[in-house]
Order: sequence, then structure tokens, then C-alpha cells
Amino acid sequence: MIYPDNAAEKLGFTAIKSLIKAKCLSEAGGALVERIQPQTRFDQINRFLRQAHEFKELLTNDTPLPVDHLYPIRPLAEKARVVGTFLLETEFANLLLSLKTVFAVIRYFNERGGQYPTLEALFQHLPVEGTLVTTIERVIDPKGKIKDNASPLLAEIVVSIAKAEQEARKRLDQVFKSAQQQGWTADGNLTVRDGRLCIPVLAENKRRIKGWVHDESATGQTAYIEPEEVFHLNNRVRDLEFDRRREITRILIALTDEIRPHIPLLFDYHDLLSKVDFVRAKALFAIDIGGQLPQLVNEARLSLINARHPLLLLNFKHTGQQVVPLNVHMDDEQRIIVVSGPNAGGKSVCMKTIGLLQLMTQAGLLIPADPDSKMGVFRQVFADIGDDQSIESDLSTYSAHLSKMKYFSEHADSKTLILIDEFGTGTDPLFGGPIAEAVLEVLNRKQARGIITTHYSNLKVYASNTAGLENASMLFDNTAMQPLYILQTGKPGSSYAFEIAQKIGLSKEILHAAKQRIGAHQKRVDSLLVDLERDKKEVQEVKISLAEKQRQLTRMQEENEQLQAYLEENKKSILRQAREEAGNILKDANKLVENTIAEIKKNQADKTATSALRKQLDATREAHAAATVKPAAAAPQSAADAEVRVGDWVKILDTGSEAQVISVAKNNLVLAMGELRTVQKRNKVVPIPQKAKSTTSRSSHYAAMTDDVADFLHEVDVRGMRTESALYEIEKQLDRAVMMGFPTLKIIHGKGNGILRKFIRDYLHKYGEVKRLEDEHPDRGGTGITYAYLD
Repeated sequence: MIYPDNAAEKLGFTAIKSLIKAKCLSEAGGALVERIQPQTRFDQINRFLRQAHEFKELLTNDTPLPVDHLYPIRPLAEKARVVGTFLLETEFANLLLSLKTVFAVIRYFNERGGQYPTLEALFQHLPVEGTLVTTIERVIDPKGKIKDNASPLLAEIVVSIAKAEQEARKRLDQVFKSAQQQGWTADGNLTVRDGRLCIPVLAENKRRIKGWVHDESATGQTAYIEPEEVFHLNNRVRDLEFDRRREITRILIALTDEIRPHIPLLFDYHDLLSKVDFVRAKALFAIDIGGQLPQLVNEARLSLINARHPLLLLNFKHTGQQVVPLNVHMDDEQRIIVVSGPNAGGKSVCMKTIGLLQLMTQAGLLIPADPDSKMGVFRQVFADIGDDQSIESDLSTYSAHLSKMKYFSEHADSKTLILIDEFGTGTDPLFGGPIAEAVLEVLNRKQARGIITTHYSNLKVYASNTAGLENASMLFDNTAMQPLYILQTGKPGSSYAFEIAQKIGLSKEILHAAKQRIGAHQKRVDSLLVDLERDKKEVQEVKISLAEKQRQLTRMQEENEQLQAYLEENKKSILRQAREEAGNILKDANKLVENTIAEIKKNQADKTATSALRKQLDATREAHAAATVKPAAAAPQSAADAEVRVGDWVKILDTGSEAQVISVAKNNLVLAMGELRTVQKRNKVVPIPQKAKSTTSRSSHYAAMTDDVADFLHEVDVRGMRTESALYEIEKQLDRAVMMGFPTLKIIHGKGNGILRKFIRDYLHKYGEVKRLEDEHPDRGGTGITYAYLD
């Protein structure tokens, strides 16, 4: 799956395995770590990942797993399997401790009832043979020794030995005390020589005591004698000791025979402990690197979010540095990413991070990336990293690269992940570039996935014009002349060769001579790449501004719709009220006419009375007519007959709404109703006299406001100011920006020690109008400039 054989080592996978092995408690667990290899079966990878994830959750959120004793069971079982052999006391003691650990682990998971389903599958259908423990404990005591009562004969022998030793010691004490009284003994007490109790006697007196000389001191002045009186007693003790050994051997043989039928089960127990130790080591390593369980997909693609190189992460823990996270996406549409940028800018680390995390995932190891990251499954991983020149194989650096390119182009497919560092280097760029481009074309045609780092411009151009390929660059702060180690997809990056050379201190003459020697086309390409970053920032700002205006327009449309609905509802209500009033007037009029006719009839058409009634009827009619005509008569002259100026208040005839004129264009008027803007013809509105007083003041206000907007710059420079002065200036500009509706305020405070920046940001967070704060792009000042986005 991995080509060439040393690719895993160059990517750092071998180092990862060594770190995990160091966390194992047993040799068997370490052996499993040595056998870790990336897998290609989706279900197997998923199971291994979930085992590590569940064990990590167990270690961080649950009580400790009882794995204090992990002695290897398999070697003991293999020894016991041979008929005629037997396990020693210490071996039975180790076997007993391991069995207790096995049963404790099984009991631990059984008590949690499905909380760790993937781990529970490790011992599924594995029986707990408690008789093994009982059988061994009947013979072996807690200290790992044979119990004195392991058998009746052994108990009898032990008692006999104790009596014989007591009798021998008693007789020896008598002889020793007598020799002391005679002055024959040397300084010291009874001692053991050759397993026998002896008396220390001065050399000149050794003939005075009958017995056997077992040893002498280094000076020869003391002899160690076993008195003749206790010799036979000591022999008795020795014989009993032999009997005891023979009985112990017999007991151990019988005990071994008892456990022999359970040898297959012991092998299963050994495998369980080994796997538990193995998965535990993976989980502990995941905790060290902040490893997470990614979303595994059964496709040849990946999407890493905030990924970090695990070895770099561990190394930086000791130095206190921070690893810059990596974000990269690779799928059917974006198959091969061509990464360019400055030297020492992080291109190789970026590529190795992707390759290493992919190998770790397929090996069932948790990776230091967000859980939302998606990791696919690749059948092959090809890597060309570093210099593989070989004297034995007669390969130069470039020949070694070409050999790998040949293999890649012949064996790559859509399930292959290709990692190439410094693609095409090692020969004349005039020829190396086209060859690399041709190889890249073949790999792309075969739908391979990959990460390629390069400095060649032709590869950047080819990637920008070819479907399936995507340019990416490592960002560089061309102001501070420092790499930012941030991967940005969508555009190639400049090598910043002259900028870096200038920072190092190369003389201007050499730089000028070098610039004269490069082609004009290449010079334009490199300058274009530098300018692209600057233009991209400006485009991003415009996009943000347009998005804000779009949000405002959407909000105004919603308000307009609400207003229209409100006016429509009011219109219906007014018409309904008018109909009711007209009906009432008609009803009153009919009633008045009927009453008048009745009065005329009552007075028998008397001229005087009829004349008075007619006058009363005319007066009532005129009153109704006056009430009807009055609103129309009170209406001022139309806008066509009266001059309308900016700032005047008018009434819209169609709706009766009041609005203020904010602009006059020929026969059209732009009116403001709160936040709502509308355009009306002059003949559709009438001035409102009662608001004429405020016309002048409002007009002057609008004129002043227009001047303020024209003069206002939505940025403030507070570099060099004290904190109080800076905050005062920012507050003034912020109030003006909010009042005039500007979406952003740019604050230039400089970098320094970051103190002024912190005070400013803390101050701005207190304003409800400030929606969010962002740093300027690294190429335009970075943390030295803050953008405040306003509601």
C-alpha cells in the first residue's frame, strides 16, 4: 500500500509507532504496536478508530481500568501445554495475577452495560473461568509461594523441618555457649556456611571442638565449625528439605495438569490483555496530542479542519510555541493541490501533515484535528520526499525522483494519495519543469489525489488552467518578511526569493544583478502573485460591504412590505368608515325630508310655515355640504403650483402619509418616511404648512449632515497616543460612524507589545453597536490594525 518502503518513516509514521509503544505495559502490547499498518477495509478502520476513541473517553471521564498486572500468559500456556513439564511457583503467581486482571477487565465493562460497545467486542463470548483462579489460589499464597498446607504430606514435612531445626538450634546454642565460656570463640554470632549452621572459633582453638570446618575468614584467624553433636541433626533437616522439594514439584506438576485443559482459553485471555494494553497505549497517545475521532467516509477524499502535525505538536509543548492549524479539502473536483510559496514557509510540513494524518487514520489512530474533519480511505499512498540518491543502485538525486515518477504514473489510480515534495527539482529547471508538468497531467488524468509542493511557475499556471487541480500557497508577511505557515487555496504563491535575500542582508548590487538576469515574464508573474494578495484583501472588504448593504436592503424591503400591508389595512378601514358615514348622512337626510313634508302637511301648506321649513332645510343642506367640501377646500395648492424644497414636509395624496423631501429631481421627489424611502411625482403630494417652521432647520441639518458624510473617513490612527487619548478619539469616530450608518471603522494602533490593542478591543466589546472585531490581513498590517464591524 505504501511506496516506497521508507515513505512511512519519512512521513513520521514510524516515530508515532515508537511513541505509542513506549506507553505499553507489556511486551505483547508493544508487539502489537510494531505490527500497526494502515488498513484499506472501511469497517476495520472504523472499528479500530472507535476502540481508541472509547478508551480515550474511558481514561478521561471514567474510573481507571484495573490493569495493574499484565504478565504475558501465552508463554506460560505454551510451556504448560507440553505434557511432563510444569510451571514454577513464580510463573503460577504471575499467571494468577494476570487472570485476576482479565476477570477484573471483563467485570469492569459488564458493569457499564454497553457504554463502550466497541471495546466490549474484544472479549465478546469470552467466558470467565473462575475455577482457574480458585485452583491456583488453593496452592499459591498471596506472596507467590507454595502454601505449607498445599498437601497433607507437605504440611507434615514442614512441621518436621521446624522441629528438627529447633532441636539442632537448641543443641548448637549449648555448644556455642560452652565454647564462649572457655574463650574459644571469635567475635560474632552463629553463622551459616554451605547451608549449615556453624560456630565462629579462633583458629588456634579449632582443635578443641570436635566437628567439621566449613570455612575460614579472609585473614585465617577465624574458623567456622559445625559441631559433631549437631551434624546428624542438620543432616536430618537437609533430608527433610529434599523431601519438601520433591513434594512441591509433585504439587506443581499436578497443578499444571489441572490447568492444561484450559490452554486455548488462556491463549484468548492473553490476546485480550494484549489488545487492552495496545488500545490503552493508543488512547494515551491520543490524549497527549489532542487526538479526535474524525468522520470516516468510504471514499478517496479528505477534509481536514484545524489539523496539526502530531510530532510538531509534541515538540512545541516543551518550547511553549503554538502549531498553526491546517485546513485543506480534497475531493473529486479538487483532486490535486499544488502548493507554492516561500522557502521555509511550511510547504513540506503541510504535505507531511496531510500524509501522516491519513496514515494514522487508516491505522486506527486518533488525529489532532477537529471532530468535523472528514477522512476517507485510500488504497495506496505514494510519497516522494527528500533525497534518495544511491551509490549502490547508481542513482543520482534526479534519477531517484524519476524512478518514483515512473512508478507513480504507472500504478496510480483514483484510490491513490500522492505526496511529492519539491516536484521536478534536481535538474535544469528548463527541462525539469516540463517533465514535471507532463507527469502531473498523467496523474490528473488517472484521477489520483495528492499534495504537491513546487516553485516552478509552469506548474502554477498549469494548475490554474486545469480542471481537477487547485493552486494553494503558504502565506508570507511581506512587511515583516516572515512566513505565516497558513495554507490558502485558490491562488499560487510567490517564492519571495528577492525579499528573503534582502532580509538576510545580501548586497543591493547582487540583488540588482540577479533581477536583471531573470526574464521579464517571470518578473511579472512573481510581482503579480505578490499583488494578488493585496487585491484579494480589497475584494474581501468590498464583499463584506456589499453583504452589509444587501442585509440593509433586505431589511428595508421587509419594512416596506409591512408598511404597505399596514396602509392597505388602513385604506380598507377608512373606506368602510366612509361608507358608514355616508349611509348615516343619507339616512339623516331622508328623515329630515320626511319630517319637513310632515310639517308642511300639518300646517296645510301655510306659506309662512312652509317658507320657514324651507329655510331650515336649506340651512341643514348647506351645513352638510360645508362639512363635505371643507377638507377639499382646506387642501393646499398642489405641488405643481407650489415650490417644494429639500427638507419640506409633504402629504402623499394617495395614502395620506406624511414624508420629508430629501431630494428633488425634475418632476420626481425622493421622500423619507423614517427608514423607508419612496419616489413620488410632484402632483401626487401637497406641502404641509404647519411643518414649514422646521423646514429651514431641517434643510440646514441635512446639508450639514451631507457635508459630514463627505468629509468623514472611516478610520482613526491612534499610534503613539496614550490609552485615554486613544479611547477618546476612537469613541468620537465610533459615534460618528454609527450616526452616519457606516458599516466599518478601521483603527490603526500598531503592534508593539499588544497592550494598546488589548485595551482598545476590551473597550469596543462594551459597545452593543460593534458586531465583531477582526485583524487586518497579515500582508496589510495584521494585528497592528483592527476592523470594527457595526450593526
